Amino acid sequence: MTAQTDTQGSVTTVYKVSGMSCGHCEGSVSGEISGLPGVTSVKAVASTGEVTVVSAAPLADEAVRAAVDEAGFELVGQA
Repeated sequence: MTAQTDTQGSVTTVYKVSGMSCGHCEGSVSGEISGLPGVTSVKAVASTGEVTVVSAAPLADEAVRAAVDEAGFELVGQA
């Protein structure tokens, strides 16, 4: 469970999400997480179940879990 900070000060975190199976799933998860404060980029990949999030600061796990739940999927944890 690690997050990486790059040279511009943004944080990249990879989460594991279960239940995604298609592009629509990826869009649902990305859309919900994109709405969290400080998020600048989200890339969801259904085939791996990984969601890469770039944010201005580390995100609270509870906030990410709530966003993934709202999209109809389950946050397994950080990759």
